Amino acid sequence: MDMDFESLSTDMRNNANPEKAAQMKAYMRDNFEYLGVPTPKRREICKPYLKSAKKDTLIDWKFIDRCWKEQYREYQYTAMDYLSQMNKLLTDANVPKIKKLILKKSWWDTVDGLDEIMGGIALRFPNVKPTLLEWSTDKNFWLRRAAIDHQLQYKDKTDTKLFEKILTNNFGQTEFFINKAIGWSLREYSKTNPDWVRAFIKKHKDKLAPLSVREGSKYI
Repeated sequence: MDMDFESLSTDMRNNANPEKAAQMKAYMRDNFEYLGVPTPKRREICKPYLKSAKKDTLIDWKFIDRCWKEQYREYQYTAMDYLSQMNKLLTDANVPKIKKLILKKSWWDTVDGLDEIMGGIALRFPNVKPTLLEWSTDKNFWLRRAAIDHQLQYKDKTDTKLFEKILTNNFGQTEFFINKAIGWSLREYSKTNPDWVRAFIKKHKDKLAPLSVREGSKYI
């Protein structure tokens, strides 16, 4: 069954709030337009649609594409909520589609959701690891950020060899979103393996950005 984009869109627009939209746009540095539907309300609106989609055995990519084409950012958030729910249906064959989403209307809010979705795919299909390694050296820093953070939720399932290679591929960067991602990934993994993170930071401290060291050392 296809997702009912038109009905969902009508429900979203009926809950638009111009005042909140201005605040949300300002928070995102005026990069995107908003309807002004806060996350709790958006998820309340989408709940019946997502509940119905749980029964599906195929992902509705047309719905995702329509959401991504919409000017209001809430639609991209809705597409990510849908993808997260349907994550178990995603396979290695869907990686090009995820890549396309990462590269379109890129900002930390969508990329950080999509890298978690990529992480779910990579955990089930280890053959995509070379692709993530390629992303870690891509000229597009959002792809590199997705590669850096894709294991963020892995904990003791983290592939430390891949993790280290991806991180070292991003040394010497001046891009805030890359250095922040390095620190964030180290910080999260330190909750599981503080000794590994401590040793990594000690070994590479002269090559890590101060921001990465500060973030990565927060819990060790």
